[in-house]
This record gives sequence, C-alpha cells and structure tokens, in this order.
Amino acid sequence: MAAKSDGTAVSLQNDIPPTCLPGLEKRSPQWRPVGKEYSLLDCCWTLCALLVFFSDGASDLWLAADYYLRRNYWWFALTLVFIIIPSVVVQVLSFRWFAYDYTDANGSGTAAAAMVAASNAESHFSTKDSDQRGAGRSAAVTGSRSSAESCCRACVWLFQSVVHVLQLAQVWRYVHALYLGVQSRWRGDHEHKHFYWRTMYVHALYLGVQSRWRGDHEHKHFYWRTMFENADISMLRLLETFLKSAPQLVLQLSIMVQSGQVLPLQGLSASASLVSLGWMMASYQKALRDSRDDKLPMSYKAVVVNMLWHLFTVGARAMAFALFISISQLYFGIFIMAHWCAMTFWIIRGETDFCMSKWEEIIYNMMVGIVYIFCWFSVREGPTRCRLLLYSLIILGENVALTAVWYIYRSQRSADFYAVVVVCVVACSYALGTFFMFVYYCLLHPDGPVSGTYIGCCDVQVGAVSDPCVSSTTSAPPPLDAVSSPPRTLQRTKGGESVPGGDVGEVFKMRTLKASRTAAPHRTPRTEGPVIRIDLPRKQYPAWDAHFIDRRLRKTILVLEAASPVTPRIQYRCLGTLKEVMEYETTV
Repeated sequence: MAAKSDGTAVSLQNDIPPTCLPGLEKRSPQWRPVGKEYSLLDCCWTLCALLVFFSDGASDLWLAADYYLRRNYWWFALTLVFIIIPSVVVQVLSFRWFAYDYTDANGSGTAAAAMVAASNAESHFSTKDSDQRGAGRSAAVTGSRSSAESCCRACVWLFQSVVHVLQLAQVWRYVHALYLGVQSRWRGDHEHKHFYWRTMYVHALYLGVQSRWRGDHEHKHFYWRTMFENADISMLRLLETFLKSAPQLVLQLSIMVQSGQVLPLQGLSASASLVSLGWMMASYQKALRDSRDDKLPMSYKAVVVNMLWHLFTVGARAMAFALFISISQLYFGIFIMAHWCAMTFWIIRGETDFCMSKWEEIIYNMMVGIVYIFCWFSVREGPTRCRLLLYSLIILGENVALTAVWYIYRSQRSADFYAVVVVCVVACSYALGTFFMFVYYCLLHPDGPVSGTYIGCCDVQVGAVSDPCVSSTTSAPPPLDAVSSPPRTLQRTKGGESVPGGDVGEVFKMRTLKASRTAAPHRTPRTEGPVIRIDLPRKQYPAWDAHFIDRRLRKTILVLEAASPVTPRIQYRCLGTLKEVMEYETTV
C-alpha cells in the first residue's frame, strides 16, 4: 500500500525492500525489536512526572503570592513573569499540534477505506446479504451520524480549548499518555486470553489467527499512540523547563543571596525547579531512546543516575549565576548573551539534523543554545567524549571565574565563613554531578560502558566503517529499517516506480515483503507482512525519527496501522546500493 504524506492512499504493491550495506561492529549493542511492553514502572514514572509538574508550578505560584503579601512587588512581578510567559508559549504550541492532528479527517478516512479495500479485509465490510438488508436504512442513518459526529467534534474542540486556556495541556497529555499505555498493556493481554479460550471451543484455526492478529494489532496501535504522546509531552516539558524552571531557579537563588536569608517557600520553589530540570533531562533522553528501534532503551537505574548528574551540575551552575548576579546584573547579562551566542554558533557548525526545514533547524539550534547555558545536551550522532569534555571544561572554568569574582567583590556584610561555605557548596555540587556523569557513562549507559576502542577525542572507532545507511550496526547485517541521516526538507521521487492509481512522488509506500534477510543475533525481525515505507532517509540519533516530528507522517502512520489487518513495520529509505540511488533520485 502506498500513500502520500497527506494521507491519500494510492495503490497496493508487493516489492522487495532495499538492502543496506552491512557495517562492522560499533559500540551500540544489538538491535532491539519495536514495541516493548508498557510496564508498571512506566506507569509509575508518568505519575511521578505529574507530581513533579504540579510541585514545580504550585510552589512557584505560592511563592509569588507570598511575595505579593509581603509587598515585595518587584520580586512578585519577576516570579510571575517566569511562570506565565513560558506557560503561554507551551500552551500555544500544544494547541497548534492538537489543531493539526484533529483536522483534515477526510484524507485520513479515504486512506483507511482504500487500504481496507486493497487488503481484502472483508470483515470491515458487510456481506452481500447484509448490504442488501442495510441499503434501505443507510441513507436515513447518514444525517444523524453526521450531526452526532459534528456535535462530538465540537465538544472535543471546546474541551481542548478550556484545557489550554487553564494552562493544563501538559496535565492532559500526561493523563492521555497514561491511558494509552494502560490500554496498550491491557489490550495486549486481554485480547490474547479472550480469543485463546474461544479457540478451545470453536474453530481452532480461524479463531487462533484472529487471536494473534487482534491482540497484537490492538496492542501495537495503542503502543504507537503512546509513543507519539510521550514524544510530544517530552518536547513540551523540556521547552517549558528551560524557559521557566531554569530562570526561576536562578532568580530565587539570587534573591536568597542578596537578602541574606532563606525563606521556606523560596527553598521549596528552588528545590522543585531543580528537580524538574534534572527530571526532564533524564525523561527526555529516555523517551527519545524508547522511540527508536536502533537504540536500546535506558534502564530506570540509568535514568535516576542521569537525573542526579544533571541535578547537581545544574545546581552548581545556577548557584554560580546567583552569586555573580548579586555583584553585577549588567555584566551577568553580557556574559549570558556571549555564552549563548558562542554555544549556538558551535551547535550550528555541528550541522544538526533535527527538524524538517532549514529555518526550523535554526530555531532549534537557538533553543539548544539556551539549554547549553545550564547543562550538556547531545545533538549529534557518534561518540561525544571530546565534545562533552570540552563543554565540561568550559563550564568548570566559568563556574570558577563567576564564584571567584563574587568571593573577591562580595559585600562586607558577608562573613568569611559564610563565603567559604557557599564556595564549597558550589564546588561539591559540581563534583558530585561529574561523579554521577562518570557512573552513567562507565556503568549504566544503554550502549554499554565506555571502552578504549575510540581513538582520543575523535569520532572514529578502530575498525569501524562509515556506512550512510546504518545509524547503529552490529557485526551481523543490520535490520531492514536501518537507514541514514535525512534531509531537512520533505523530498519527492522524480522517477522510479510506476504506481497505479496515484502519483509517482509518494512519501509513504506500504508493501508486502517477499524476501527476508539474515537477522542480527538475539533478534528475529518479522520480514513478512505489510511495511509502511517512508520515502525519506532516516534521521540519525539523537534526533527524533521523521514520523515523530512531521505530523503528516504521524497521522498517516496511525491511519494505515489502524486499517491494516496485520501490524505494519516502518521502514525508511536506504541508499545502500547504486540501484537504490538510481531508484530514489530525488529533488527538493
């Protein structure tokens, strides 16, 4: 089945998928199958994320109200600004995503209907007798069905509008992700058990096939929707965290330093902001790795250590900022702008590949520059030893310089013992963060501990071969969906396959495979059944796959998956051979 990116089905084809060149062994472990089970730990993690979100927002609002009651109107205004503006930005972005996902249902319905027809799924249609019986009443039902559907859609729009006006988009997305995850687990178990017992009494072969199809299909459908929702909430919360929690942390710490006292609400707000920062950095990395089948997921031990790493390093960084702000706000602003410009230029030179267009990529690089003010954030594929070491040395030098300037030019009312304690807190916090960073990379990294096979600080590995089709390979041939880094714009095929009933330049191609390949060790990939073939090269980690970023692709995937009698696989274009290069010659 082939479909365009707008969701319109084109035709049904059977073809052999493109093959990729096998690469030699890299540091990444074995390939893992797509669609892991939604576990109880995943559910608890989502509930804890909700708790972190509420504690961060509630403590900030409570502190702002306390400042107002104490007649500290300047601190009240600053605290409120860092609450409202980031929240509004996130709500607008979230509502824009919802509006795009919920509109244009006609194309999706056409794609679903065409796919069911092409796959000969008679169970979705009436038999000849039932068609004759229902012909007379179908016209009468159409009007009431359309009116009921319109009323339902209006209620959904109203509900989502109220949720976003109340600044609760993150809460709704967390709850929705939790619901989808539970449904994914429940449908997977329930459907298998229900149909298994029916096979004991009725037609064993027929119902056995139905048991396998319905249980796996429902499970996968809910699982992919859960992954999409987790990706959305991770991106939204990461943006909100560095627009709200990070400035809020620096603001409250600077108020404590200038006033020379720590109010309970100030400590609570600063602690909640710091935990939120560490939590979201670890949660984002976990969601990103869970979304990719070419990367092993992070264990929860690794997630906790990753969170502690960022918690202590960001805490030391924010404390150094607060100390320097108490000396000079002007020079602090100059320092922040200079650091942000330098980091953004460094990121742009690295040629990141996150978004689908050039201008979106520039905006993304500017946002990552804000993240780099506080902590490390990987934006490129490959070993990060050199870049992480260089960044850590820069941050260490800046923290030492900012703290030293404060210690020399601090006010006379600050006692020497108090100053020494503050300097020790900054140093110990950064040292602890560095310690947890080494624990994460040396013991708990999903790809395995750091080994000596990497040469110095270069992104080169002994015995490795650069393969444009493979983002993470093993000694055995990679799976069929191993592909290369994508372009930043959606591309169309100029020539190649002739698709009956549609255009030549489709983005999606859904086919039934005829051939299989040798699987990597410890993995037996399914090489039969339909494949959603995306006519784009795959983005390299740590970027999200295109079907997580481009909402047209996401919508079409969900429609094709829901209509397919067998859960399809997703395969990106792979230019591993000269034949593939000739077949997929594209233009922007």
